[in-house]
Amino acid sequence: MISYVTLGVSDLAMAKSFYGELLAELGGKVLLDMDRIAFVGQSMAKPMLAVCIPFNKEDPHPGNGNMVSISPGSKDAVQTLYHKAIALGATCDGAPGQRIDNVFYGAYVKDADGNKLCFCHFG
Repeated sequence: MISYVTLGVSDLAMAKSFYGELLAELGGKVLLDMDRIAFVGQSMAKPMLAVCIPFNKEDPHPGNGNMVSISPGSKDAVQTLYHKAIALGATCDGAPGQRIDNVFYGAYVKDADGNKLCFCHFG
């Protein structure tokens, strides 16, 4: 159902490097790289994450309540992505842990532009 989600960034090269490295273990790579936008994912036929310099050329602003959630497949993988994101320069916005009575395990970070990411595992 979801084709792609776009995050506004201030440094496209840095964002492509961050998200390309972060999502590489999940099969993610830059699939389409244009002048002001790049799409990262497993294939053009699956949901992707796009990073872009805003079309209006104004500064990017993360939205309050907006978040992209990535499900890597296990609690261990959640922890791996969280620590990798921190090593790549993200900031902690909630350390890995059980959130909802053995139903939801999650970790939260913000990228260099303040875009919030969740790494989660249900079950």
